[in-house]
Amino acid sequence: MDTSYPREERPPHKRGPPPAAPAPRDHLVWAIFNTLYMNFCCLGFVALAFAVKARDRKVSGDVEAARHFSSKARCYNALATAGSVVLPLLLGALIVTGVIHLSKLAQESVGFFTYQFGGSDDEDQ
Repeated sequence: MDTSYPREERPPHKRGPPPAAPAPRDHLVWAIFNTLYMNFCCLGFVALAFAVKARDRKVSGDVEAARHFSSKARCYNALATAGSVVLPLLLGALIVTGVIHLSKLAQESVGFFTYQFGGSDDEDQ
């Protein structure tokens, strides 16, 4: 039996260190959005500062510091987004309830404003 035909040989699988964890996200776009559009109590600016620090550390190769700053940027971005969404909704709810309260108060006090100060003819005599 002839086994001289060419065979495809694969190099042996190398066993090396496990693949490194993916680089942390820096949340820079989210921070820019919070800074420019929904900047509540300057939390968007703080998030932008931490996002830039995270990107700088990631580029320099310090993955652990990049993870730390990325986590802080994510927290401040979440706070800025939540504050910028919740506060306008709360303000709108307060305005609506205030208008409803004032309309009820105006309906109840219609009698007071339409009171005739002249009185009847019997009281004048």
